[in-house]
Amino acid sequence: MGAWQPLPEGLPPEVRHFVEQLRLLKDRTGLSLVALGARTAYSKSSWQRYLNATQPPPRQAVVALCRVAGTGAEEAERFGVRWELAVKVWPKQTPLPGKPDDAATPTLPGEPDDAAPLIPGTPTQTAAERDPGDDYEDEPTLPWWDAPPPVAPASSSRRLLTTALVLAAVLALTAVIGALAFG
Repeated sequence: MGAWQPLPEGLPPEVRHFVEQLRLLKDRTGLSLVALGARTAYSKSSWQRYLNATQPPPRQAVVALCRVAGTGAEEAERFGVRWELAVKVWPKQTPLPGKPDDAATPTLPGEPDDAAPLIPGTPTQTAAERDPGDDYEDEPTLPWWDAPPPVAPASSSRRLLTTALVLAAVLALTAVIGALAFG
């Protein structure tokens, strides 16, 4: 704990602050990345990417870390705000020309993308001009222990009630016929 690798140069201050606070929160748990992964349903390698600022965490990962760390509602809300601010300016990963996708380098806001536009004749956008929500979707992935219980649709419960009433009527009719036949 506390032996973090240095964050990449050129990170926006919002991202740097968010990741530093996330690292402090993780250290506060006293858990290893493996144990944190087991408690949050996000893998050790995912937490490595999130805590080294190579990939923004989904909102639910931050919520899960806050839950594991035992933060209060107010502190968890502050982490949510920090997450929103950081994701808006998080450097986008763009593959280098002639290299595989896993050899991506960050594009900082305001720098033009090296990739050609998708539609010929249209200008390329800078990272700052794009909507920050385009690349980073908030995946509402919840671990099974946090997922709300499934709710049966109304038609299913009506069908169950109807079946129970029919069975009760058949049972009553069988009792009446048995009493008349043997009575």
